[in-house]
Order: sequence, then structure tokens, then C-alpha cells
Amino acid sequence: MAAKRKTLTAEDLYRFRLISDSRISPDGRHVVYVLERIERKTEKRFADLWINSTQGGGQRRFTYGNHIDRYPRWSPDGASIAFLSNRLDDKQYQIYVIPFRGGEARPITDLKGTISTYEWSPDSRSIVFSFRSKEPDALERDRDEAKRRLGVVARQVKRVFYKLDGAGFLPEERWHVWVVDAITRKIRQLTDDDRYDDLNPSWSPCGGSIVFLSNHNENPDLNPEDVSIFVIPAGSGRLRPIKTPPGIKFAPGFSPDGKQVAYYGIEGQGQGWKNLSVWVVPVSGRGKARNLTGVFDLDVLGGTATDLTVEPPMDPPLWSADGRKIFFTAARQGNGPLYAVPTRRGGDLETLVGGPGVVLQATFDAANSRGAYLFGDRTFPVDLFTIDLTKRSTRRLTNINNRVLGPLDLGETEEVTSKGPDRTDLHGWIIKPPDFSPRKKYPAILEIHGGPMLQYGNLFMHEFYFLAAQGYVVFFCNPRGSQGYGEKHSKAIWGDWGKADYGDLMAWTENLARKSYIDGKRIGVTGGSYGGFMVNWMIGHTTRFRAAVTQRSIVNMISKYGTGDYNWLLEYRFGGKPPWEHVRPYWNQSPLKYLGKAKTPTLVIHSEQDHRCPIEQGEQTFVALKRLGVPAEMVRFPDEPHGLSRTGRTDRRIVRLKHILRWFERYLK
Repeated sequence: MAAKRKTLTAEDLYRFRLISDSRISPDGRHVVYVLERIERKTEKRFADLWINSTQGGGQRRFTYGNHIDRYPRWSPDGASIAFLSNRLDDKQYQIYVIPFRGGEARPITDLKGTISTYEWSPDSRSIVFSFRSKEPDALERDRDEAKRRLGVVARQVKRVFYKLDGAGFLPEERWHVWVVDAITRKIRQLTDDDRYDDLNPSWSPCGGSIVFLSNHNENPDLNPEDVSIFVIPAGSGRLRPIKTPPGIKFAPGFSPDGKQVAYYGIEGQGQGWKNLSVWVVPVSGRGKARNLTGVFDLDVLGGTATDLTVEPPMDPPLWSADGRKIFFTAARQGNGPLYAVPTRRGGDLETLVGGPGVVLQATFDAANSRGAYLFGDRTFPVDLFTIDLTKRSTRRLTNINNRVLGPLDLGETEEVTSKGPDRTDLHGWIIKPPDFSPRKKYPAILEIHGGPMLQYGNLFMHEFYFLAAQGYVVFFCNPRGSQGYGEKHSKAIWGDWGKADYGDLMAWTENLARKSYIDGKRIGVTGGSYGGFMVNWMIGHTTRFRAAVTQRSIVNMISKYGTGDYNWLLEYRFGGKPPWEHVRPYWNQSPLKYLGKAKTPTLVIHSEQDHRCPIEQGEQTFVALKRLGVPAEMVRFPDEPHGLSRTGRTDRRIVRLKHILRWFERYLK
């Protein structure tokens, strides 16, 4: 008789190692990537650079130490690798350069502040980067031990956007474009207007110009999507705008001939339901910007929910060497394919990597003959793959977490499509417990993703397998409002949460409850962020669920106005009007309005440093339920942001999972 295989545990979170960024060398022979690990004793995260041959020659560690090395970038000549590191000060990253063929890494910056995206110059001599300096008060605390012990005395806030989830309170200082010589370490600042943030700088192919993004509206904080593309001489000089349609933009990059700039963008303001698209615009300003992907109804760079992936940085659109194509990833019905779109009018979309799974990042060598990409599916978090563009063949280079996952029984996953309200198609998945028996009746848990412009799909979710290992059927889908199914699907709930999405989720639940192996009387529900909103909405509208866990949730749209890091942008979902002009729509879409009917035992989980959905939202939910006499508890996590389940301290992530399990064990078993 075969021995029973092990199942996934909460503590396995300590054992996973995660790839967070990768880059193929210009000659296509090697890939550098970041590998993150967790030290259980101290709860610290460390990351090193690793090298892998694209011919499958095995991996080797390239940098060492108990610190974080990240964001590696090859010099165009392939001789050096630049990266960010906090090896001298765990709270301060600097740019380092290390020879690929051997030698010590050396810092080329000595700055006090935050370094963002950066890029090598075409001649491999300089690096352009975006930098925001520390405020004088913070610098003074760094120099004075007594002041450092006393901490911040007061915060003077002048800007509307003064905090960001995961980063905390933001300095008044702005982002600017800087250039550093990688050999002499001579540094110079190219932009200095403290009214504006200058972001995502990138070199022209000749090295004479730099393109970047900036919002030069008279009041950027009240017009945050009025982003423009600017070009500035690399030596110094006046910046010049490139005319583009109004709307949010990301990551501009020159074409190989330097005549065009590609970027990611959405045309129009306050229309977050629209697909993010790939655009190109002439650098000369003579000619209109063109949306290359709009006709395909694709959400470029769309996100797929996972709790075991470190999100890679956003790169400029990837041009082919001849400038005829641009490569990009997108959310597509639970998957994340890698596509190529022609830059000239007409032509078909080309799928380079498809199938079940998600491509999170891709890079190509200088000749566009070979590429490297990060890919994950439902059976493993993320690994490194290569693609031969001439043969159209792919190859897996790493199996980072095989030691963890190899011995485990994760249970069977079934992909399901069923009909919902209005004859809509509901697409989702069912995870069955290990050692599943169709003759048994299992309790079940509905999981609801955040966003709502996000998708569940073919990407590893530790939480789902953990709950399945405890004897639950875990089921989840992409209701209207999700990404990956076109603009119409996303727009269906814009400014109207709790109607079409609620109908879809309830129909999905009833469809699954009819399965012979599910006990329809023992179904629970959980979700975070927008998913937490839906949990709060459900317990005020139905008693279908035996138990609920609401996480980092929203319950009161009126009090949420102005309190999160996106503060007044909530207006976009309510016709562009603030609550004092028409409070009724805000209140009608507040789950708190309906909680008077709640009877479902509910666990409230919230992080105390959540700046996306401030903890007062969880507090209101908890107090309302206790006032109603509904069985309720609250679990609060200190020092954690909105993304606790993905990026939080590991011991807290484990405790969170165990509280979720405890609550469902009490009421579903």
C-alpha cells in the first residue's frame, strides 16, 4: 500500500523561494535573476542575484550576503550588471555595478532617498534613474541619535496624495531624473522643478536623449491622470513634451531607430474600467499616437491573483530589434499569455507563450533570437523559462520549489464554466481536497478576489491549497468586473458594486452547491479588499453562507472618501462627484447600510497600517456586527500594510491563515 503523501501547511511559507526579476544577457547566453529567501529566526527577507545559462547549464549564485540585492540590469555590452542593494544600510538602497566575469560589486551612488527605475545608456557608461531625496527633517534624524530616538514630532501635510500603502507617509520632495557615470561616479540632476514628479526615464538608442513621464498640470494631485511624455537632452537642456491623448501612462521607451516612443496607457480620465493598451507615438510630434492593442480587447499587463509571487517592476514595452513588433503580456481568461503585436497598421496578434499559466515578465537578447521569461501555473509559483524565437520552442531552466512541492499532494483542480445571470458565462475553478472521494460530502469555501479589476486564474495560490488540505472544497471565479474578459465585462460594475457581481457570485455558489460532493449547508465565504467588500455585502443581503471571513475590507464608502491612499479618486466610481454633492450613491453602495440584516458569523481581519482600505473600515464592520449580536471577532495585525497576505511578515501571514482556518472549522465542521 502506497504511503500517504504530505499536504501543504501554513509553515511551508518559510520554505518557498521566490524569483522576482530576471534579465537575459545581450548575447542571449545567460540570465540574471533575483531569488528571495526568508530567515525564520529573524523573520527577515533576503535576496541574492543568481545566474543561469540559457543552454540549461545550471544555476549559480552571483551575489552573497544577508541583505537584499534586486533590480539587476545588464550593461548593453554585457560586461557588467547593475543592481540595487541595501548591503551598507538596510534602509537605504544604492546602485551597484559588478563585472560579469569576476570582481567585486562597487556602489556608484551615495544618495539619501529613494531610487526608482533606472536604465543603462547605450554606450554602457552611464545610468539614468529616477530619485526622490529625503526631507531635511529625516536627514537630521539620521545625523542626530537623540532626535532619531524621539522620532517624528509632527507631519505637515500640503499635498492631497501624502501617503501610499506599503510606503507609508510620503515626503514633500518630488521625483526627478538623474544620471550617474558608472566609472567616475560623477552624478548630475537633469530635472529639478519641485512642482512635478518625473518618472520612468529611458535612453534613446543614440544616447543623446532621455524620455520620461511627468504630470505638468497646474494641480497634479487634483488631475492625477493628466500624464504627459517628455524628452530632454541627455547632457542637459530644455525638456520637450510629445503630444499624446490625455490619460494615465506608464513606462515609455524608444523604438530601435529612435523615431517613435511606445508606452502603456488609457485614453481619458476617470475610466479605470478601460483596458490598459500599448501605444506608439512619433518622437517628432508630427503624427498622432496610435493604440496598437485596442482592437484586440486585451488588458495589457493585467494582474492574476497570487500570494506567492513578488511582483516584478514594470518595464517599457519591448520592441523587436527591427522595430516591427512590440512584445507584451496580458490578462486573458485566467491566463497571462505573451503576445507580439505589429507596430504597423493591420496584422494579427501573435501568441508567443500561451497555454494554462501566466507570464509575469519577459526580456529578449539584442538580436531578438532568444528570450527569457518568468512563468507560473497552478502547480508551481514562478520559474525561469527561455524561448527560442526562431524555432518557437521553450525550455524550463529552473524548478526552484520542487523540494517543497514535489512530495506534496495539492489535490485536484477542475476548471469550470457555467451560466450566470443575464446568460453570462461564469469562468472559474474548483480545488478538491487531497484524497478526495466523490462519495463524501465536503464543506466548501468561496474565495473572492480583490481589485475588482484583477483575475483569478492558472497561478499558484498557497492559501487555497492550504484550505483544501484541511478538507475543504475551495471554489473561485471571475465575476463581472474582473479583468481578462474584455472591457464590457470590466465595465459592468463600474460605479455599481454589489449588483451584477453579487448576482454572478451567488449564481456561481448555487451552481457549485449542486455538486454531489459538496454539502450545500456548510459553505463559507472569504475575500480581501474588493473581495472583503463583497463579503460584507453578502452577509447583509443573504444568509446563504454558514460563516464569513472579511479581510482588509470596505464597508462605508462615505467614510472611505479621503482616508485611503487613493483618497478622492473614489469619485471616479460615482460620476465624478464627491459625497457632499450626492451622498446617496455612496451610501447605497456601502455594505454598512445593509448590515442590519446580517446573521452570518463573521471574522474581521485587518492590518493596522493599511493605507488602501484604512482599518476604520474593519472597525466599523466589527462594531456593527457586535452591536447586532452577530457572532464576530476581529484580528488586527500591527505594522502591516494592505498586502499582508502576499508581502507581510511570514509569522503574521501564518497566524492569519490559522485564524481563517479556526473560524471555518468552528462554523463549517
